[in-house]
Amino acid sequence: MPNNLEIQPTDAPLVLFVAFPGMCMLDMAGPQTVFWCADRRLRERGQPGYLRHTVSLHGGLVPTLEGVPMATESLAAFPAAAVDTIVVPGAPNIEQVLSHAQPLVDWVRRAASQARRTTSVCSGAFVLAQAGLLDGKRAATHWALSDRLEELHPAVDIDREAIFVRQERIWTSAGVTAGIDLALALVEADLGREPALAIARQLVVFLKRPGGQAQFSAALTLQEKDERFDRLHGWIVENLRGDLSLERLAGEANMSLRSFARHYRQATGRTPARAVEEIRIETARRLLEQGLSVAQAGRRCGFGSEETLRRAFLRRLGASPQAYRDRFAE
Repeated sequence: MPNNLEIQPTDAPLVLFVAFPGMCMLDMAGPQTVFWCADRRLRERGQPGYLRHTVSLHGGLVPTLEGVPMATESLAAFPAAAVDTIVVPGAPNIEQVLSHAQPLVDWVRRAASQARRTTSVCSGAFVLAQAGLLDGKRAATHWALSDRLEELHPAVDIDREAIFVRQERIWTSAGVTAGIDLALALVEADLGREPALAIARQLVVFLKRPGGQAQFSAALTLQEKDERFDRLHGWIVENLRGDLSLERLAGEANMSLRSFARHYRQATGRTPARAVEEIRIETARRLLEQGLSVAQAGRRCGFGSEETLRRAFLRRLGASPQAYRDRFAE
């Protein structure tokens, strides 16, 4: 186990999953399962695992958003000085929850000052922000709640795209399933890359997503705008190396050139050329994350040349394809 996890041979780091009424069950269950897998893997090898406890202010059964009660222990049973990792889930009505949860916020503030790391899933970032833990820091939350978090806590630097963000001892993540990505990253920080990948495979997670990856796809974003062009967007994804000129797209949409250009922009808020570039860039990002070379990614996505790909990345992401690959490749 790496030196940055300072535990004795017979000790195990204490991970507390902090429950509260109305929380999203998957926000909690996803990270719990990742740490359970890591614990089992360590103990099978004769190593200290993780001490995992689900806690709440007073203990007992805590109702979740989905209506399934979750058994918890009282926070008072765990001295803050003994805590290694804190995981705070979210809730759709997080502002209502926080309006009568100041004792929980106070506990998080005190415990975070001594814990090795404090983390949040989805709107759990609102709890950390109210505790003052995110002031002056970059943070992630569910994309639909980013504006509200910024409005309530202007001192927080909201990253609207990131799957998760690490800022020193504070980790925050996007919505719901991003809690699994966050937990895998926490385990990787503790145990290394291979165990984290093995756990991802065990959980049948398609791809262990890096924190800087966008929360949702360009194609999905386009589909949200207007269903008239859903089939066209699917066709674009399948034909990135082909002719995606305005004329070809209009033909595929069975529309005249002028009508297509006008209606597409009205429906999606962008030109067809920009939409094609967004989809190509997103696909190139995924290929680079999987370890393909810049040249390979460029060819598969129809950029024509590495220079065209480089200019597109710099314009949209502010980083070169090689720099992106160096940071996020598996």
